[in-house]
Amino acid sequence: MAGHSFVKLDPAIERWNRMREDAYKHFRFTRRTTWVTLCGFVFVPGTIYYLAAQTHLKWSWAGKRKYQTLSTAQS
Repeated sequence: MAGHSFVKLDPAIERWNRMREDAYKHFRFTRRTTWVTLCGFVFVPGTIYYLAAQTHLKWSWAGKRKYQTLSTAQS
């Protein structure tokens, strides 16, 4: 019984798996992949950092009571 498999191999799935495994070998930077890379690694983290920097120390959650405001700005 050695060498026999209970799983029937599908050639289309095998080709798909091989293509996914070797995708890095055929990758090229094109206009589209450059834009996706910039969005994913520069613009999105930059936007999150900007928003975090703008709201840093704006809210104080520690030791507040129900009637007290969360804003640290003195009114």
